[in-house]
Amino acid sequence: MAEMGREARAAARVLATAPRARKDKALLAAADALLAAQDAILAANARDLDAAKANGAAAAFIDRLTLDGPRIAGIATALRDVAGLADPVGTEIARWQRPNGLDIARVRTPLGVIGVIFESRPNVTADAGALCLKAGNAVILRGGSDSFFSSRAIHGALVEGLKAAGLPETSIQIVPTTDRAAVGEMLAGLNGNIDVIVPRGGKALVARVEKEARVPVFAHLEGIVHVYLDKSAALNMAVEIIANAKMRRPGVCGAAETLLVDRAAVETHLKPVLDALAARGCRIRGDAEIQAAIAEAEPATEDDWRTEYLDAIISVKLVEGIEGAIDHIQRYSSSHTEAVIAEDPAVVEAFFNRLDSAILLHNASTQFADGGEFGFGGEIGIATGKMHARGPVGVEQLTSFKYLVRGTGQTRP
Repeated sequence: MAEMGREARAAARVLATAPRARKDKALLAAADALLAAQDAILAANARDLDAAKANGAAAAFIDRLTLDGPRIAGIATALRDVAGLADPVGTEIARWQRPNGLDIARVRTPLGVIGVIFESRPNVTADAGALCLKAGNAVILRGGSDSFFSSRAIHGALVEGLKAAGLPETSIQIVPTTDRAAVGEMLAGLNGNIDVIVPRGGKALVARVEKEARVPVFAHLEGIVHVYLDKSAALNMAVEIIANAKMRRPGVCGAAETLLVDRAAVETHLKPVLDALAARGCRIRGDAEIQAAIAEAEPATEDDWRTEYLDAIISVKLVEGIEGAIDHIQRYSSSHTEAVIAEDPAVVEAFFNRLDSAILLHNASTQFADGGEFGFGGEIGIATGKMHARGPVGVEQLTSFKYLVRGTGQTRP
């Protein structure tokens, strides 16, 4: 691990001044290598899937872990999309001139070496590697044991891309062991060679990272995602949005976990929405009123409002309009993503102005909480903190900045 840190630091020095053309060449060559290695990647993924199924993994977990031809093609497309993004390194954020004639510019600069610790989703290997490279950073990846073989196979394609572009192969490294001690070494900073840690995974992983890290962390907390259904919502739109927000892919961090329904909308909206969820195989948990509305509903407990299911389960609660929704979200939210479905502009304004989660949506599925959907080409994760990066972490969020001050002989009196 110490050697990986030293090699990453050396690679970061090269990447900091690498021209866009070489970084893009590496990404495009990696996309080609990924497609060429599809059979090997699927074979590696099969090993991971067999182990997960033998361990009794939930269906949503299996979905996150599974690769197939279309998903591999999607990963390759994401690599090409990142290559097509503007190079953030060296771009001027702001520029001004002082009365004494000093010219001051603030420009983007790479962070250096980034450690990414993630679980179960092997596509993160490519997303994180590509975004870090584009932003001029070296990266050390530590995937979960569940996706160990899949991630290593994808990493091999990234290395082929680096070789094709003449960039250091150690620009993107992957920890070659499932030993949890490796995580501890990364959190300690690898002798000062890691500049920032990005955790992407469950509550236990993020809690460990935040407790033990000796370097800055871009926190990616659990996605306790809320949807508020207002009485002013268009019914057909609400049915489609809520079904998609929960059931498109229940195991992603942007999946809705709690549905809050305006009590004034019970007669018109509640049953059609819950029926649509149930028809798609979603289990519904709610209080006595919810159970009376739909026979399949199960009793909800206090813990349900604090749970990220990552499965085909949703908790449902009646609230007293937008005020009740805001009160509930402020109490239980993980500051990840929330959505409001409403036609009343005053309701939308209150929702946007008074809630402070990283992503707020109006009349759109929470499954759009994704860097690729934001036009970032991908993401390392959704940062829920308020320092430096927030929301989808893409190439710009993987840079810092420095000041370039140009003078003509000025001295300070």
